[in-house]
Amino acid sequence: MNKILIVEDDTSISDLIKLNLRMVNYETGQAFNGKEALDLIEKQDFDLILLDVMLPELDGFSVLDQIKHKNIPVIFLTAKASVSDKVKGLKMGAEDYIVKPFESIELLARVEVVLRRYGKKNDVLYFKNLEINLKERIVKNNGEIVDLTLKEFELLNLLVKNKGIALSRDKILEKIWGYDYLGETRTVDMHIQRLRKKLNLSDNIKTIFKVGYRLED
Repeated sequence: MNKILIVEDDTSISDLIKLNLRMVNYETGQAFNGKEALDLIEKQDFDLILLDVMLPELDGFSVLDQIKHKNIPVIFLTAKASVSDKVKGLKMGAEDYIVKPFESIELLARVEVVLRRYGKKNDVLYFKNLEINLKERIVKNNGEIVDLTLKEFELLNLLVKNKGIALSRDKILEKIWGYDYLGETRTVDMHIQRLRKKLNLSDNIKTIFKVGYRLED
C-alpha cells in the first residue's frame, strides 16, 4: 500500500484529501506546517508528498529544497496560480503542480500518474472478491476470470479507483469514451448494468439520482 504525506495547513482541506486518498486504499500522513513535514519525512518513509506552497514555519519551496536528496516525488498543491510560481516549482523538481480548488477525481488521477512514473504504483486493484490486474487487463471474481469488454474493464477500473465518490454520467463518458464521443449517456447506464450482472455488484454500484453512479463497500 502506497503511503502519501499531505502537507497542508488548512485542516479541512487536509482532512478532505486524506478521506479521498483512504477511500482508494492509500495510507496517509498529515503535517500542518513546513517544519512538522520535515520531521515526519525524516522519521517515516513516504512514496509521495502532496505539498502546499504557503505554509507556516517553512514554505513548500523550502521544504522541497531540503528533501531533494530523498528522491520522493512531490506534487505541489496551491492557491497561487501564477505561471512564475508553477515554473519555479517544476524547475525545483516537483512532479506536478495543482491549483486549488481542484476536483478529487483530478487529484487522484495525478497521484496515480506520478506513482506509476516512479514505479511505485501497484498494478493490481482489489475490491470485495474482485482482483483487477491493470497490466494484463484481467478481472477475477473469487479467483475465477470474468470476461469483460475493454470499456467494461475501464469503467470498473474508474469506479474502483474512485470508490466512495459520485461520478456523473458526463464525467464517466469523458474518462472512458473521450471528449469526442458523440453517443448518449445511456451508454454509461448499459455498461453499468452489465458490470452489476457480471460481477454481482448490484448492491455496490449505487445509482445517484440525477447525477450518475458511486461504488460503495
